[in-house]
Amino acid sequence: MPTTTAPRLGTALVRLLLVAATLLGTLLAAAAPASAHAALTGSDPQDGAVVATAPKDVNLTFSEQVAMSDDSIRVLDPAGNRVDTSEIRDLCSGSIVRYGVGLRAGLPEGTYTVAWQTVSADSHPIAGAFTFSIGAPSQTSVALPDQEVGGGLVGALYGIARYLSYAGFVVLVGGGAFVLACWPRGASVQALQRLVVRGWLTLTAATLAMLLLRNPYTGSGELADAFDLGGLGSVLETKTGAALISRLLLLGAAALFIAVLFGTYTKRTDEKEKKDLTFGLAIGGTVVAAGIAGTWALAEHASTGIQPLIAMPVDLLHLLAVASWLGGLTALLVALYRAPGIERAAVERFSKIAFGSVVVLAATGLYQSWRQVGSWSALTGTSYGRLLLAKIGLVAVLVGIAWVSRRWTQRLGDPTVSDGASVGAGADGRSDASAEADELADADALGEADALGEADEADKTDASEAEGAAEAEDTTETAAGEAAAGEAAAGEAAQEEAVDPERAAQLARQRAAVATARTKRDRDADPERTGLRRSVLTEAVVAVVLLAVTTVLTSTEPGRTEEEAGRSQSAAGSTAVPERPVDIRLPFDTGGAAGKGTVRLSLDPGRTGANVLHLFVDDPDGRPLDLPEIKVAFTLKAKDVGPLPVVPDRIQAGHWSANGVQIPMAGDWQIQVTVRTSDIDQTTIDKNVKIG
Repeated sequence: MPTTTAPRLGTALVRLLLVAATLLGTLLAAAAPASAHAALTGSDPQDGAVVATAPKDVNLTFSEQVAMSDDSIRVLDPAGNRVDTSEIRDLCSGSIVRYGVGLRAGLPEGTYTVAWQTVSADSHPIAGAFTFSIGAPSQTSVALPDQEVGGGLVGALYGIARYLSYAGFVVLVGGGAFVLACWPRGASVQALQRLVVRGWLTLTAATLAMLLLRNPYTGSGELADAFDLGGLGSVLETKTGAALISRLLLLGAAALFIAVLFGTYTKRTDEKEKKDLTFGLAIGGTVVAAGIAGTWALAEHASTGIQPLIAMPVDLLHLLAVASWLGGLTALLVALYRAPGIERAAVERFSKIAFGSVVVLAATGLYQSWRQVGSWSALTGTSYGRLLLAKIGLVAVLVGIAWVSRRWTQRLGDPTVSDGASVGAGADGRSDASAEADELADADALGEADALGEADEADKTDASEAEGAAEAEDTTETAAGEAAAGEAAAGEAAQEEAVDPERAAQLARQRAAVATARTKRDRDADPERTGLRRSVLTEAVVAVVLLAVTTVLTSTEPGRTEEEAGRSQSAAGSTAVPERPVDIRLPFDTGGAAGKGTVRLSLDPGRTGANVLHLFVDDPDGRPLDLPEIKVAFTLKAKDVGPLPVVPDRIQAGHWSANGVQIPMAGDWQIQVTVRTSDIDQTTIDKNVKIG
């Protein structure tokens, strides 16, 4: 047999790389603002604010719509007691998504904690916490959970179920499409039947697991809550719960499709009837597959953000293209390893379908990236952007390997003849025997082991028969001329079969084992088929990694939203109280007589530029306290600015003021107040305040 070399990497690969580079460049150039995956963009009071009087409510602003419950916003006092009214108010207006909760009247001074937890419109749980102070900061005993929402054991199990659901969908849809569109004869191959059925079982089990885990995943994080019927009822009322239930109903229809494909379809012999049944299965299967894919599009990223009416069908096409490519690739791999009689024409048909799937993936992927990434900086500076780059790289690698697989396909034998038969005929001139062996091999490779095992038992039972079988095998492998002697021996065995049916069955099993072993040997000796099997196996390995990255990507906050949240939090952190002056209270004790009191400081408007400073000093009984001297200094340690001294003018007893106090830049400023109550009694008190 002539030596076969691997296909050379020529101009086709160069063109492939140019196309990939063009697609990536288009993706980056087309990036524009988009949003999905909710994030907290503002609050009132803001994080770290010190307010002079207790606010009537706490308001939170989000980047997109969220699902709120009575416990979504909790406000806790320094002792950890809940001080909100548990009544969530919808303050949304136009594109502004804002919710609030009322506070009880008469709240004392101290530091209060706002803890919030909700579910964004794309089904992902989000949570956070911040503090604000009334009057002056204080110690707080509130201990918030250190486990991130959606994390822990429940989060890990939910993530595994998500991956398995995608994998099951890909195998179910792609495997069925491969049999129906590329290799109809494969419907009778048990290995492919098992592959598609296992895909259905995996998707069904994963969907049920996600439905049960949804309540603890978005709530307490306790695995035991998965069996809480009340929580399950609440899940069913959500968009995600409805999508999961719809998926289970569609899987019932998918089970009917599988039963017909591997049952009635394989028994049809009339060409017209089979053609009509193929058309019906194609239409029905496409509708069911699109419906299952739609359950993801309706509940996750595509359903929120800009252009949802366009994004959802695009996401549906993206999922179907992934399934057709990667699921068909899995089915081809199984066929190459477990059903060596697959025709070259079937591989070529799949190659065309895979190419079309890649084109659809490129187009839909560009649009999805345009919605989710948003900018160059988000592409490289956010987790979502980096994962997207990794996915693009894996797709490029997968396309390159597929190109090599296509070259191996072109090197296979006559496309009109089963490859296994062609190889067998070329090896020893026994085309008929090889074709018969290919039919036996379609049953399954496991049959070989069973047949050989039973043949061994026959050897032990009857040594002379085993010796005859061995001689028959040797005769088959040595030369075509001695095959006639083997046939004569088989004829003699046939005469014995009429006498002893048990011996006839033993000899039949022996002959089947010999034929299967011969077919496997001929198949493994074909360098073209071996090369194709290895390249397809490599594709499958990369596809598994690609699917894992895609699963993580769907649960990661999109880059545009992450950047928006970062900018909003930065702006929020630079302002103490929105549209209010900075008001803080600073207790002091100089240690001398009448050395105790409180300084109330007001900085209006509490922003960069010119401000008006007021200082009020009270004794422990709340009466104005006159002081020999009081001074103020502002320091921005992060930028090595200051201290900037301010000497206020005395207005009256217990009241000092200064105009034109300049705050040069935003940041976390330290305000130091030096109080002198006598010639020798003096102290300096300070407080960090965020000024915008």
